[in-house]
Amino acid sequence: ATDGAFAAILADGSVCTWGEPNYGGDSTGVQDQLKNVRQIQATRRAFAAILADGSVVAWGDPNYGGDSLAANERLRGVQNVQASECAFAAILADGSVITWGD
Repeated sequence: ATDGAFAAILADGSVCTWGEPNYGGDSTGVQDQLKNVRQIQATRRAFAAILADGSVVAWGDPNYGGDSLAANERLRGVQNVQASECAFAAILADGSVITWGD
């Protein structure tokens, strides 16, 4: 959960979100990408989901990691994602770490 929204992985691997839109409660902009989700992490105002193919989808407030576009090309083979108050860190299969957010 963020400070104002929730996200749940459903049995079919899709994601349901609810709560304040500015806190990640509105995932309609990325809903078509949220398939085969393995894990979700949250900052104070954004979510990041690891997909089964090792890619990541983020949504919510861009200042809190809700926009991973600048890092998307490098977010392959993601094994784990951790969150701080305002940023995400992804650990890749090769042991490297990619971060985004503030």
